[in-house]
Amino acid sequence: MADDETLRERFRRNASGIAATTVTGTWLAALLLNFDWWLGFMLFGYIVIVPVVSMLFDEEEAESVHVESDSGSVRVERGTAAAREEATGDTADALERLRTRYANGDLTDEQFERKLDRLLETETPEDAAEWAQRNRSAAREREAEHER
Repeated sequence: MADDETLRERFRRNASGIAATTVTGTWLAALLLNFDWWLGFMLFGYIVIVPVVSMLFDEEEAESVHVESDSGSVRVERGTAAAREEATGDTADALERLRTRYANGDLTDEQFERKLDRLLETETPEDAAEWAQRNRSAAREREAEHER
């Protein structure tokens, strides 16, 4: 969080979460205190209050759909260009931290190369999921080989 960020800016950025937490806390307290209106408030809160707050305060997110012709898979991406730039910045930060650890001697050549490959393979959540699936499959194969 930036030092110069005001309370108003923080509220604006977190308004949907605040509304959802308030609605949840209110209906849960009403339920535990045996008030009869808890279910109606819960429904009204999640169907009306939280979406309205979200529409008023959340930034619009662009949505793009990509269809890969070879596999026929569909990928939906949500987020603004700024969010994508932030993710790229996160990757650059991670790469810089990795380089620094290598330069400080915290990592061997092999560790650095392995972590670098993993970092570059998992730039997006989809890539990370694929990487995790490949590693699980490889681990199962090694386990099966070890049992033989």
